Amino acid sequence: MQTKILLDEGEMPKRWYNIQADLSTPLDPPLHPATGKPVTPDDLRQIFPMELIRQEMSTERYIDIPTEVRDILTLWRPSPLYRARRLEAALKTPAKIYYKWEGVSPPGSHKPNSAIPQAYYNREAGIERLATETGAGQWGSSLAFATSLFDMECTIYMVRASYEQKPYRKVMMQVYGAECIPSPSPRTQSGRAILERDPDTPGSLGIAISEAVEDAVSHENTNYSLGSVLNHVCLHQTVIGQEAREQLAAVEAYPDVVIGCVGGGTNFAGLSFPFAGDKLTGKHPETEIVAVEPAACPSLTKGLYAYDFGDVAGLTPLLRMFTLGHDFVPPSIHAGGLRYHGMSPLVSRLVQDGVVRPVAYHQNDVFSAAVQFARTEGIIVAPEAAHAVKAAIDEALRCRKTGEAKTILFSCSGHGNFDLSSYEAYFAGSLVDYEYPAELIKESLSRLPVTG
Repeated sequence: MQTKILLDEGEMPKRWYNIQADLSTPLDPPLHPATGKPVTPDDLRQIFPMELIRQEMSTERYIDIPTEVRDILTLWRPSPLYRARRLEAALKTPAKIYYKWEGVSPPGSHKPNSAIPQAYYNREAGIERLATETGAGQWGSSLAFATSLFDMECTIYMVRASYEQKPYRKVMMQVYGAECIPSPSPRTQSGRAILERDPDTPGSLGIAISEAVEDAVSHENTNYSLGSVLNHVCLHQTVIGQEAREQLAAVEAYPDVVIGCVGGGTNFAGLSFPFAGDKLTGKHPETEIVAVEPAACPSLTKGLYAYDFGDVAGLTPLLRMFTLGHDFVPPSIHAGGLRYHGMSPLVSRLVQDGVVRPVAYHQNDVFSAAVQFARTEGIIVAPEAAHAVKAAIDEALRCRKTGEAKTILFSCSGHGNFDLSSYEAYFAGSLVDYEYPAELIKESLSRLPVTG
């Protein structure tokens, strides 16, 4: 009875998988915010090193992982795959439930899978400091960890709502030597403009991105680093799904359903893209792939597939993605990493093409599922990962009704050790199930930029 499936260090992927190679048609290109024309590599040089720009635009199916990056990743990779037998028993389901556990990394989530290579390529390009945003803090603590290993400085703009809800994430960033600033802040022009309009704003990832990009372009020794959304970040995360596929093969299994939570999309992409590639190429065309988002920030389920800015101030290129509008500010739900107005262009394309099915949940239902998972499997997951837990439980319960013995795989993207105040609020009955009225979303979408 194998419950934990492990790979040796030597079995960790040596290449990243690029799903752009297997799309039926190329992605719509990002557009320059001033000209509306497709961006060129030179347009991005001001904030990214050339190797990351190359990866962003590449359609090669596989890209080699540098030896130095791979050596650092082996501090925690390959990560374990678990069979959730106790959860299966509690649900009385014939389904087999597996979860890929990314909470074993030093910062406690999947985010270092991209933070390490991003810091590496910037260090190789002579960059001394990185500026970034973070929501719940997993990305900020991961980039702080990565820059500490490469002897670089790091400045992190953390969404104010999460900065106040999750103080120990800030402490973790400080331990790794980074500076953590609540966003919006008076340090940047975009931050000051937001504070002048709304001094009590909870902030948003779109606002924090504006601040970090502005910081990067204002300093010659600084580049911008992004923890989600962009193609190269999705690329780096595919070590998750590649490992999971090998681990399942070791027990002669392949998933009928693949599930991940989505905010900007890279945790989901990391697990699902290798399986989505199998689906696109006809190897496993029947696999169901489910993206789970919060009802309070429903970009995939209620947003529009259109060109929009990745940030509030309009400093980033325009991306073709599912969006709620770049000035949409979600309520202060505890899944801070899922409070983003848009979605990865790659994930958006897969949803638009029907390869991925999106669903949305309220946070009380999500925490209820997380508590059941903790009481059976023992792991207290982050509020973001709890969305995938909820969807996996729902799928397993459907199997109980139908009698189908499906194999369900979900991404458990990080631990909730710094999120216990969220659980405290759940037990106190003080969590609010936000759901934006359709007319407010429509109003936000009416302000999308016109790109022709």
